[in-house]
Amino acid sequence: MDTDTSISEDLKLAVLKKIKPTEAERKELMAVQDELAAEVKAAAEKLCVPDIFVKMVGSAARGTWLSGTHDIDVFISFPEETSRKDLEIRGMGIAREVAKHAEYAEDRHAEHPYLNIVYKGFDVDLVPCFRVCSACQLKSAVDRTPFHNEFIKSRIKGREDDVLLMKQFMRGGRVYGSELKTQGFSGYLTELLIIYYGSFEKTVKAASSWKPGKKIDIMQHSELEHSEPLVMVDPTDPKRNVAAALSLDKFCMFIDHCREFLKSPEIKFFFPESPLPIEDKEFLEKLESRKTSQLAIVFETPDVVDDVLYPQLYKMEQAASSLLSEYDFSVIKTGVWSGKPQTVVMLELISGTLPNVKKRTGPPVWVREHAEKFKDKYEGAENVFGGYIENGKYVYEVHRKYTTAKGLLEEQLLNCSLGKQVYQSVNKGFEVIENAEICRLKDQDFRVFLRKWV
Repeated sequence: MDTDTSISEDLKLAVLKKIKPTEAERKELMAVQDELAAEVKAAAEKLCVPDIFVKMVGSAARGTWLSGTHDIDVFISFPEETSRKDLEIRGMGIAREVAKHAEYAEDRHAEHPYLNIVYKGFDVDLVPCFRVCSACQLKSAVDRTPFHNEFIKSRIKGREDDVLLMKQFMRGGRVYGSELKTQGFSGYLTELLIIYYGSFEKTVKAASSWKPGKKIDIMQHSELEHSEPLVMVDPTDPKRNVAAALSLDKFCMFIDHCREFLKSPEIKFFFPESPLPIEDKEFLEKLESRKTSQLAIVFETPDVVDDVLYPQLYKMEQAASSLLSEYDFSVIKTGVWSGKPQTVVMLELISGTLPNVKKRTGPPVWVREHAEKFKDKYEGAENVFGGYIENGKYVYEVHRKYTTAKGLLEEQLLNCSLGKQVYQSVNKGFEVIENAEICRLKDQDFRVFLRKWV
């Protein structure tokens, strides 16, 4: 592989100066980790829960965390023979005991419950797990995380700065984060890329030539075929694709980000300018210049975590687009934005209105049986205008049921497949607003989204 790049050391040092934790930050994090480990052990002893191990995992434990990101993952591991019920009861019991000394606590659920707390300003996940002997013999999905930790720690030494550079570079390209809202690169995937390619520069250069179907198998032990755009075979589990959450669009956005960076390596690719909220005047000017129809479906944001909410929002986005297309409205693009208290699904159409009539074209006249059935259906029927033959086929002009996209959505949206919590929220009440009316939405984060939208 050609590894020649024009990325200067000065540029990398300038980025690292902004993102690399200081010695004081590292000492503070290590002290809090030690305190949390002691708190977990004390809680287990108080609750008479024997044979638990405390493991610090994630980027904080591996030295690949970005300055200012105070996230700590504490895994409370139980013997493999522990029942799932006991794991949940005892594990959450220990976590809640630790949470008594926290500023904030919230129950969360993945495959099984865990506790999120804020402890001395740090965002901490307290996660019960099984102490299995192999990542191929999991009892729950989180059991593999300690194996990830050991794999990375034993191979990343000396390359931590490359990981930091890559994480910030991905942030700059809006592709970092494997949560379902983002559908981008996870921290673990980023670390594996650096281990495989050897450096930030080599990874960027290689990624600039990626194509969908790219497969990386560090341990050469893959057992399954995968259909995702990028396949990073988990070094600890040959059946798993670490990049399964990465969408095709985010995969391609990263490729484009790498190509543009290599053309002109600048700090803006790591720290792009934050767009300002769009003002009414500028938005209205954009509307006038685009000459399209903008619709916003507005409803109360469901009270669920993002990993539950966003798949349902994307489902609603697709369902609304399909509904409009079914009734002959031409959809240019769709998008979603969610905040508190409102969520907005945006749709841009070539036009939000259609004529009162539409053409129904039947089979050729000489296909007698089908042609006569078609003619009998429309000839003289209510809301059907006179028929004629065009290009050898019967044609009737019929009255269109929905002539405005807004009216169609208002009447039919609840008949679409929306997802449980989104449906419940939309069913309580929603509003479809269009074009200049969208200026009523004043949330500043939404206005930033709107600037990117138009």
